[in-house]
Amino acid sequence: MIAMAKNKRFWSGVSPWVLVGAGLILLPIFAFMTMTSINRQQDKSTQLLIEKGAALIRSFEAGTRSGMMGMRRGGFRLQQLLTETAQQPDIVHLLVADEAGEIIAHNNLNRVGASYGGNLNLKKISEAKDPKWRILDGPDGTRVFEVYRRFSPAERPAGWKPGRRMMHRRMMPFSEKSNKSSRSPDEIPKIIFVGLDMTPILDAQRVDIRHAVVMGLILLMVGFAGITLLFLMQSYRTARISLSRVRAFSDNVVENMPIGLIALDEQQHVAAFNHTAEAVLQLAFNDVKGRAAEDVLPPEVIEQIRHPGIQNEIIEKEIGCTIGNGSVVPLEIGASRLADERGIHLGYVILFKDLTEVRALRREVERSRRLASVGRLAAGVAHEVRNPLSSIKGFATYFKQRYQAVPEDQQTADIMIQEVDRLNRVVTQLLEFARPISISPKPVSISDLVADSIKLIEQQVRDKQITIDTRNSVEIDRIDIDADRLNQVLLNIYLNALGAMRPGDELRIDATNSAGGETGSLDIRVSDTGCGITKEDLPKIFDPYFTTKSTGTGLGLAIAHNIVEAMGGSIDVESEVDTGTTFRIVIPVTEG
Repeated sequence: MIAMAKNKRFWSGVSPWVLVGAGLILLPIFAFMTMTSINRQQDKSTQLLIEKGAALIRSFEAGTRSGMMGMRRGGFRLQQLLTETAQQPDIVHLLVADEAGEIIAHNNLNRVGASYGGNLNLKKISEAKDPKWRILDGPDGTRVFEVYRRFSPAERPAGWKPGRRMMHRRMMPFSEKSNKSSRSPDEIPKIIFVGLDMTPILDAQRVDIRHAVVMGLILLMVGFAGITLLFLMQSYRTARISLSRVRAFSDNVVENMPIGLIALDEQQHVAAFNHTAEAVLQLAFNDVKGRAAEDVLPPEVIEQIRHPGIQNEIIEKEIGCTIGNGSVVPLEIGASRLADERGIHLGYVILFKDLTEVRALRREVERSRRLASVGRLAAGVAHEVRNPLSSIKGFATYFKQRYQAVPEDQQTADIMIQEVDRLNRVVTQLLEFARPISISPKPVSISDLVADSIKLIEQQVRDKQITIDTRNSVEIDRIDIDADRLNQVLLNIYLNALGAMRPGDELRIDATNSAGGETGSLDIRVSDTGCGITKEDLPKIFDPYFTTKSTGTGLGLAIAHNIVEAMGGSIDVESEVDTGTTFRIVIPVTEG
């Protein structure tokens, strides 16, 4: 149970042990305060009774103006005054006794002459002037608060003269005065006792105690609530700071993660949508926030959260997703149901990744693997074909010289020699394609390089009436590059462009470069206004032996691609049917 209580937290996040500790601290404090308040009230009640008793004693003494003479015949009767004074409702008893404890006067005449105060030091009390007090049990079970002190009547009136007996006593020998039996009643020390009913005081004390306890409990609860509230506020502040940090961290992670994220609430409304999701699906978060998923998300994405297996597992697959512009984007998508620890449904989370680059890389890897296989095959075939070709060409030349008088044989021999030369060129290209390309960079002018490459096609350009537009905006004209290899690349691109162009079309060459410290890049774009390349053929144009021409070998662009890669650059192509094609070559270079 202790271990469970230690790990348990209230809904407020405050440990129950904190509340128990607060109670243990506050309880003795407020108990002490309550007891102090009760004792203070009791002290005040006691002081009030003492003052009341002392006031009654002083009032009674003032009534005995004639002093103890009132006890003699013909004088003021002490007993009568005492009886009248004791008639007040809160006085239980009122009596006067001498130092020997004999009751001289009592509100109950039956007690006169009886003994009283046997458990008190009456002689010491008769010598003191300050009142004393004690609590007694009354005859009917009530509590009696008794105040007592020396009985000292008020001074005698002015002009009073002692009688002959008093004069006689003054003239008595000292030894006789000291004898009690010879002293007059006025000279015997007396003690007055006033008994007050404590019932109203006790009732008031009980009310005060009840009030003090209630106030103590209220203050205890207020203090307990205050400490609890303090801990709650501290817990809330700490939780808020932690939540703010976690939220900032999670928001930063979600927004900057390289995969798309979509979160849906329990009503399948869009609750979260990161930047990657916006870029891939071409949707803005402000446009889809809070809207129903089926109204704004592609149907291929919605199908994943409707999969029957999503209730128990994560759905993962590759799909083709149709985005706003109608294009299809390959996605690797995963969808999962969100639930709390009690299994209550909270919504769905969808993660996806754009596979466009991945699939392009896969195609590139496959192409490289295929090219490597073709290269190895080509290298073996080329050596095996070249020797028979040499023999065939030799025999064809022999028959051409021997049968010069026969025109038909001469024509046949020329065709054989031409076909052998064509086959030899194909074999040479095969060997060049299969052989590792070596790059020998030398300082060269970009302007001169482009001009030299155009000279190679001047005749074809004139024959087809093609316009050439050259734009050179290089910042650094002289760079280190293998000019021969680059000319070979440009020539292959030019020849493909010329084959796709009609009379009056334009061939445009743009050359730019950017400098970045010691290194930069050379950017050459070759654009034509020809018939263009279909979408089906565009991914294959760099494959060996792929050609749409009846006389082409399909190795020119494949060799160009290999040369650019050997230079550490890249070659891309964009084309639209009946609009034209643009080849872009980007090669890292250094300043020459």
